[in-house]
Amino acid sequence: MTVGRETSIRPLRARPLWAFVALGAAGAVLAAGRLVYSGEFLDWWVGGGLLAALVGVVFLHAVTLEVGADAYGVRYGSLVRRRRILPWADIADLRVHIQYGRHGEEYFRVGVLLRDGRTRRLPLPLSVSRDDRPDFDARLDELRALHRRHGTSESDHLAVISRRTAGRGAVVPLLLCVLLLAGAGLAAWLVPVTGATKDAWDSAAPCAPAAPPADREACLTTLPAVIARTEVNGGKGPSRLYFADGRPVDRVTVSREGARGFRAGDRVELTLWRGQVRVAAGEHHVWREHFTSAGSVAVLAAGLALAAGYPGARVLLRRRGRRLPDDEVLPSALPFAGVLVVTALWLLPLCYLHPMGLPASPGALTWAAAGTLGTLGLLAAAWRATRIRTPAPVPAPVAAPGESGTASEHGHGHGRDGGDSDSGEDVFLAARFLESTDYNPNHFGTHVVFGDGPPAVVPHPGPGRFAARPIPVHRLTVTGVRRPRGGDGDGVPRGWHVAELDDAGEAVRLAAAPADLARIVRVLGGVSTSADAAPSEA
Repeated sequence: MTVGRETSIRPLRARPLWAFVALGAAGAVLAAGRLVYSGEFLDWWVGGGLLAALVGVVFLHAVTLEVGADAYGVRYGSLVRRRRILPWADIADLRVHIQYGRHGEEYFRVGVLLRDGRTRRLPLPLSVSRDDRPDFDARLDELRALHRRHGTSESDHLAVISRRTAGRGAVVPLLLCVLLLAGAGLAAWLVPVTGATKDAWDSAAPCAPAAPPADREACLTTLPAVIARTEVNGGKGPSRLYFADGRPVDRVTVSREGARGFRAGDRVELTLWRGQVRVAAGEHHVWREHFTSAGSVAVLAAGLALAAGYPGARVLLRRRGRRLPDDEVLPSALPFAGVLVVTALWLLPLCYLHPMGLPASPGALTWAAAGTLGTLGLLAAAWRATRIRTPAPVPAPVAAPGESGTASEHGHGHGRDGGDSDSGEDVFLAARFLESTDYNPNHFGTHVVFGDGPPAVVPHPGPGRFAARPIPVHRLTVTGVRRPRGGDGDGVPRGWHVAELDDAGEAVRLAAAPADLARIVRVLGGVSTSADAAPSEA
């Protein structure tokens, strides 16, 4: 690819943006004219014009964005924002950042890794659809070529940072964890308050006729009333009961079902406690105010604390993989989510039944001790399941028959020990070639089969070799095995490994579970030796 001395990148779709800029200019003219004519700043026309002008400024910034690169470095800016310059000497590497929309859309942007470890994301080039990818890749190649020519690149590998990789920031899950823990702490603080209020309501008795007004706050006062009208709100707003002559109160907020149970003119008996109406009892319907129990608030506090455990586990995994390259995929936090779900099964009922603390009864203590031990055991298992598994080294090529007797015997030993190639039965292993090749057209393969026949790619887990595409093992060479990276795509499970193959000069990747990938690599190595040896024997 031929790259000039300078490259300039502008937005791909500028015409729709200019239409919004024109709309903003019209809004500014309208606001100015209306302000001069009326002299009132607080006017709907003035406000609408200023809002349109603000939108126009935003789109003016978007339409005049420009990213340029030359022998000195990278510069970017617009008419609205001043230009910034990043010299090549300060740039350690270029990388791709994948951002995600609300509905799972993927947006590709170019990031600049500086020598001091900071990252700057360039506004352009930007890929928001499949149609933009060719132009995005071409512009990225131009920037990388200029970097190699005028700067010092730390690596020829292009790092792709996604939400699954170690280089993704942990700010969002950390903030979410802190907010959930704060909510759990607030709910836990309200547990005794809620419990005391509920107990006081349950134990409240009718007021004595001679009770002074100061003591009537803690007892129940009963007063007659007539409903003047009801207000039933069908949305999220409150429903209300209104009383004739505003006695004893003007209105009271009730539930929607409570408001539907009464009609205008109904005579009701109101029960007041602590200065508020708590019960409205009529001939055909009774409404009672709901008092939340301490157990419900304790369950809410425990649920929020458990919910904070998942983003906390994500932060922990990112901290655990801090020494990994930025584009390597981290293990999934789902094992910790399973621990949280199992913990909720025994902790939430315990909090509901004993919100104020565990009693001295043997049953509750045994329940809590057994649940705690189970959670600790599952945590240890989740910690082990999410450890960083380093791929095993690639096995040495098996020598062809006649080159070395020891090597030949070692090659036949792979087939007998693993039962891979000489078993006589087909073995189907979940594996995916990440490139579209003649034996994996349009990425149709989901499994690799070997055993009773040559290795092949199939779109099913068996049995049978329907739609099988033979793998040209005679031209494949395993160059390395690594953990998955962001550039491998989200379709590769986090726990799999990726084998890098050389297919007659073309780079090919094969992804599978670590144990399955090791078997496939052994089989491809053994068969390729035989295939390579056949022509020499002929």
